[in-house]
Amino acid sequence: MDIYKINKIDELIKGNSYVGRGIVIGKSADGKNACSAYFIMGRSNNSRNRIFTEKDGSVYTEPFDASKVEDPSLIIYAAIRKYKNNLIVTNGNQTDTIYEGLEKGMSFSESLKSREFEPDAPNLTPRISGMLTFENNDFTYEMSILKSADAVGTSCNRYTFSYNSIAGLGHFIHTYVCDGNPIPTFQGEPERVEIDNNIDEFTNKLWSALDADNKISLYVTYTNLETGKEETRLINKNKEN
Repeated sequence: MDIYKINKIDELIKGNSYVGRGIVIGKSADGKNACSAYFIMGRSNNSRNRIFTEKDGSVYTEPFDASKVEDPSLIIYAAIRKYKNNLIVTNGNQTDTIYEGLEKGMSFSESLKSREFEPDAPNLTPRISGMLTFENNDFTYEMSILKSADAVGTSCNRYTFSYNSIAGLGHFIHTYVCDGNPIPTFQGEPERVEIDNNIDEFTNKLWSALDADNKISLYVTYTNLETGKEETRLINKNKEN
């Protein structure tokens, strides 16, 4: 087993009908850009009734058809926010928890101590989070997963992973292993994946690999480490022609 293997992200996803929500963070192969990506999938009508929208530098999940919303508590939230030199991306309203923690001088992991997995038994969906910290024309990043310690949600296990950026390497964490009932939660460390130089190549590779029936939205950001300029790509299945 090659523990240093860098996987192609599309090969990790293809043929898997439900990896849930996912975060990718890493550095492009040419070392010029920081990459972050977040996607959502859904099985229920409530989950599928969503789009990503951009407002004032943040990205939100919102209902595509407001008249069909059943329960907004776990599907409507700020997915991506910026605080000073940090870019925060998560699969739930813990985005705000991290942002508010940073405002108070807390670290990424400290901010998440007040949160745990989602209260959606029997799945007990993990909360996954990531944060890029930009400094000196480079960046470091952290990823977190908060997951149930057992099948009934007795307690929460907390895992935080910290990375220096390496050209061509990214890490991918997602909520589920695959589809099921209940849905099995992600296991182990974030997966090592290749990061393309071109944002369109990376975006298309990721979006095309996600299950056609269950994918909903994808947002990708490439940040030039020299200039700070951002390129973004937003895809909403509900708005595709």
